[in-house]
Amino acid sequence: MMDYMFAPGFFGTKAPFFMDFVTLVVALLPLLAYSGVWFIRRGYYSFHIFYQILIFVFSIAVVGWFEYGVRTGGGFNSFIQGNPRPYYLLFGVLIVHIVISTATMIYWAKTLWQAYSQFSKKNLPGGFTVRHIIRAKRVLWGVFLMALTGIWVYLLLFVY
Repeated sequence: MMDYMFAPGFFGTKAPFFMDFVTLVVALLPLLAYSGVWFIRRGYYSFHIFYQILIFVFSIAVVGWFEYGVRTGGGFNSFIQGNPRPYYLLFGVLIVHIVISTATMIYWAKTLWQAYSQFSKKNLPGGFTVRHIIRAKRVLWGVFLMALTGIWVYLLLFVY
């Protein structure tokens, strides 16, 4: 049904298509998230909200598709077959990535929820703005670290 997921990827590594696609999305996510700042700086508040929710939902969908691919592909152990690196290194980097990614996605969801709530109460822009900017910067750092660790996992598994 979803055989295309396991077709050769487009980066020219031994990774399947879905891994290349997810890695590309993860690598671009910090740019996508940060580009939402452009809308705010020009006063497009409603579009900023729509855009941030859109990329968040898209990210969740990509994670779901990724998890489906990993599970149907045999799990983590099948993707490390023949990898010369120690299992504990690969698994440790994966765990770091999962912890950062999970914490970031939860914090991002909370930030979106609070921002939407405050926008509806006309506190954003306004009295809630400084707190929102601080939270948004934390989300952006989390997204950046999520991308960095995701790329690191990909490189360890499929490139080096």
